[in-house]
Amino acid sequence: IEEGYASAMKWVEGNAEGLPFSDDSFDAYTVAFGIRNVSDMEKALREAHRVLVPGGRFFCLEFSHVKNPILQRLYETYSFEVIPILGEIIAQDRAAYQYLVDSIAAFPNQERFAETIRRAGFKAVEWENLSGGIAAIHSAYKLVDSTTDMSVQNQERRQVLSPVAN
Repeated sequence: IEEGYASAMKWVEGNAEGLPFSDDSFDAYTVAFGIRNVSDMEKALREAHRVLVPGGRFFCLEFSHVKNPILQRLYETYSFEVIPILGEIIAQDRAAYQYLVDSIAAFPNQERFAETIRRAGFKAVEWENLSGGIAAIHSAYKLVDSTTDMSVQNQERRQVLSPVAN
């Protein structure tokens, strides 16, 4: 962390499905490899939308679905045949690594996750596949409507919420 930024950071432990922040509090909301681990993903996404300021941006980096059939078969074999064995050998915890691959497989594909984000109120939803779709970065905006006070967007704000999955 660059000098000066660490002192400005505040760590808060909370539940992504019931964030301890006021409405319209953050310019950006980022989550990486954690949204698939919440109990109610739609509720967590609605909370992300609630705490973003009008014009705020949502980013989610998450494992996704490979589109290329050859790469998909290789990735699936590696995930289900190799990763749990490595977890058992290295961490002595096969179950945790089996959960990892099962949760990745159960996560919605890019199109379905984008629709879930839209249902939470976000607009301009898009995604970029990484490594052939093994992971994807979804992004979206909390856009304002004609009745929203735009003055909140003109304030000098630099607040970002980045939940950390445990």
